Parts: sequence; structure tokens; C-alpha cells
Amino acid sequence: MSDSTTTQKGNRMKIVVDWDLCVGHGQCEFAAPDVFTINDEGKLELDETPGESERANVEQAIRRCPTRALSLSREDA
Repeated sequence: MSDSTTTQKGNRMKIVVDWDLCVGHGQCEFAAPDVFTINDEGKLELDETPGESERANVEQAIRRCPTRALSLSREDA
């Protein structure tokens, strides 16, 4: 999952998880299975800085999260 994450502004997408809110519903995994995984213990695992090719899926995952535990921030590349 290490394709280019650089955008035109020189920043890259970064997923932020509020671990106090995340309870492992798995809606994010359905929306972006290459980025999010619910492990065997029911805990979320993710690629925090996926490539731009995953942006639409990540945004869908954020919208689908029933506890609103996911968001995006920008970080310098």
C-alpha cells in the first residue's frame, strides 16, 4: 500500500482515529478494504497514510462510521 501519497500541494492524506470512539463495527473495512481491517480480536488496523487512489474509499469509510471515530487531516510529505 505504498503508492504515491503526495498531492499537488505537497501534503498527503492522513487518517485519524479516535480510539475512544472506535468499537470495531467494520463499516470502514467494507468501504475501503485495502486501508482498514478489523482483526481477529475485533480491533481496527489501518494504513494511516494511504495513497491518493484510496481517497474516495476513505472518505466513504469516514461517512459510514456509525461512531464518527474517523477523520482526515493533512500532513507534510
